Order: sequence, then structure tokens, then C-alpha cells
Amino acid sequence: MTDYPPPSAPCRFCGAADWSFLAGYDAPPPGETDFGFSPYRRGLWQCGGCRHVVNVHDMDLAGIYDADYWDRTYGGSRMVETFERIMALPPEKSDNRARVERVDEMARRLAVPEGFGDLLDVGSGLAVFPAAMRAKGWTCLALDPDARGARHARERAGVDAVAGDFMLVELDRTFDLITFNKVLEHVTDPFAMLARAGGFLKPGGVVYVELPDGEGAIADSPGREEFFVEHYDAYSVASLSLLAVNAGFRVELIERVREQSSKYTLRAFLVRSGDVG
Repeated sequence: MTDYPPPSAPCRFCGAADWSFLAGYDAPPPGETDFGFSPYRRGLWQCGGCRHVVNVHDMDLAGIYDADYWDRTYGGSRMVETFERIMALPPEKSDNRARVERVDEMARRLAVPEGFGDLLDVGSGLAVFPAAMRAKGWTCLALDPDARGARHARERAGVDAVAGDFMLVELDRTFDLITFNKVLEHVTDPFAMLARAGGFLKPGGVVYVELPDGEGAIADSPGREEFFVEHYDAYSVASLSLLAVNAGFRVELIERVREQSSKYTLRAFLVRSGDVG
């Protein structure tokens, strides 16, 4: 028995109701951003069916991505300094460089074999990914919920940018490639967000999804960043596959990687289920 309550419903990915308790926290673990939650109390539980991991707590995460979050994370000159530092990293030390090489290779193979196409990066943050993809020849649009993030993408990354909520924004173009780099674990309804991406894809287009690998990380430590409070979920190969299928996509490839930064990560390349492969 544990003092940390289990999820109140079956797993929304596979439907199993068999949950295993992994760890409980009454304070932020080392490295986690202190959002000022009081009391702080959360439990980590893993689905016995698909091995998906969820954070269970009563803390309200709705406001953590407001202006105050942006100030804490990127305030002052930190955004520019961090952008420049990451862009200058050598390949063997850069998560972003490895991501760019793999996404560029796969997206050109699957979606635009004769050249380069249009890219929408959802939740662009520091915009290091669209900046590097632009250097590869892609025409990039960065979408970030904060106007300062969008301005940074235009001024530093040299790409077009829009500030807005992906679930509400209206875009007047479609894309060969849509990317969600460590985004879907931060939202309450990843199914709806991923499904909406299908409406912005060109025929034969590709969605790239990158998520924390909870199945891999839990063998290391439940205190790792893959399970920090701002993540509603940490995925498994099975739950990522189920997410894709239920959002109207077909999985072309899922990869499990250990990044240069030591993060446990899942990468997936998806196409709309109706598109001919």
C-alpha cells in the first residue's frame, strides 16, 4: 500500500486498469524547476499494460507556462545566451545536432525526396531546431505560445514565427513536416493536439514526435527529468504507438535513443493513416 493515490481511471492509451506504484515526492527532486506549489505532492504510476508512466497529483499546471514561466526560464539575456551556446556545441555534445540530422534524413526520404520542404515546429522555445533545419534548406515556421519566443525565433533563428496556441491558431498554409519536440508530454490531451496536426499536413507529409522515454528512464531513476512535475506523461514504445494510431496516423518508425545529454528519448515518424506509403 502507498499514501499516494493511483490514477482514478484506466490507462487512456491501452485501457488497462493495472497500475504499479513507482515513487512519491513531497518536494521537487533535484534539478526540477520550483514552480512554488504548496503543498507539493505527487506519485508516479506505471500502466501494467503498455508501460506508460503518469504523474498523479492535484497541483494545477495550467499557469506554469505564463509570462512568469518565460521570465524564470528565459528572462533577461538567458534566452539569447542559451541559444548561442547550444548552436555552438560540437556534434558529439549536441542533442539538437543529432535530432536535426535524423529528422532531415527521414523527412526528405518520406515526404520530399526530390528536395526540401516546408516545416512547422510546434512549441519552438529556443528555436535551435528550426534554426538548424533552416540551415539544411527547409522553409521553417516556428510556433510558440509566447510572443517573446516568436520574436526570438525571427530575430535569432532567422525563421518565420507565429505566437499562439496550436489548438486555436489559424494557419493559411500546409506543411511537408510538422515537428513536436518534447511538447506532447506537457499537454492534457495529446491525442487532440496530434490529431490537429493532420489538418496542416500536405499530402504525403510527415509528423515527427519526440517524447521522454519513461519505460527506459525508470530503470535508471524515478527522479530523472523525464518524470518532472511539468510532464503529465512519460511514454513507452507501446503508448506512443497507440497515441499515433488513435490520432489518425500510421507509424513509419519509432526509435529509442539515449541522447548526448543522457536523456532517455523516443522518436517517431508518422504519416496520416489514409496516405499511401
